[in-house]
Amino acid sequence: MRNVGERLTFIKPMEPELVEQPPIGGEWTHEVKFDGYRTQLIKDADGIRLYTRTGIDWTAKYRPLAEEAASLDAESFIIEAETIVTNEAGLSDFHALRSAITRRPQDLYLVAFDLLNLNANDLRDMALKDRREILQALIPAGGRIQFSEALPGDGDAVYYLACEAGLEGIVSKRLDSVYRSGSTMNWRKIKCYVEKEMEIIGVKRESGKPAMVLMADQGRYMGGALVNFKADKRQALWDLVQGKAGAPPPRGLAKEKAQWLTPGLVGRVKFLKGEEKLRHASLKDFRED
Repeated sequence: MRNVGERLTFIKPMEPELVEQPPIGGEWTHEVKFDGYRTQLIKDADGIRLYTRTGIDWTAKYRPLAEEAASLDAESFIIEAETIVTNEAGLSDFHALRSAITRRPQDLYLVAFDLLNLNANDLRDMALKDRREILQALIPAGGRIQFSEALPGDGDAVYYLACEAGLEGIVSKRLDSVYRSGSTMNWRKIKCYVEKEMEIIGVKRESGKPAMVLMADQGRYMGGALVNFKADKRQALWDLVQGKAGAPPPRGLAKEKAQWLTPGLVGRVKFLKGEEKLRHASLKDFRED
């Protein structure tokens, strides 16, 4: 028999795999990939608690959200969500989130996307579609705790519109998927790409491997980008590189097997949005500064 007075414990999150393209077919649902901190919201007889992705109790940091969560109409629950703060354009802003938590926690939003337990009933074996239907009914409109709406349309169209709107990407989930902790291909994240000019500080040309340029952004090493140019443009790049070769390795990068360059060569790089370093990056163009 279920015991609504029992203390609920943190559940290790289910994690989407990063893929290049959204899945196709009607058995998938697509949501905005919010750029924030994964958060688990628990209510039970001991009150409200909010946990980080790794199970650290951050209730004190998220006090305004905890107060609002207490008014949700259920005896107990475990809700999976993302804590975000928005910028002037209304988009989630990861870089502003840390200062918002410490200086203006009243500006935080909690975007709820899954329900793992309700009134001491474990819902993890229920299909995602049904869990989300129950969750949506639990969350009133207009508050700081919001429901993560599914985006209408097929995966390709949703992904295109998300990137055009300046979002970080989308998360696609199988409608029939059960909830299991850890990484899964039943949930997939597809990130948008951005392009930016950065300084080319080195090149890597190893036999049997694709050529790469090494990039820095305002003095910070960002990693490598593939060079996929046709022969004439590639040769033009190598000619410029030869004129700048011979610089000492930048600090901390002496172990990299690279040819380092003097300043003055700029490259436009396409790469995955929302990453600390370049990921799935390619060089689109270059110029002398």
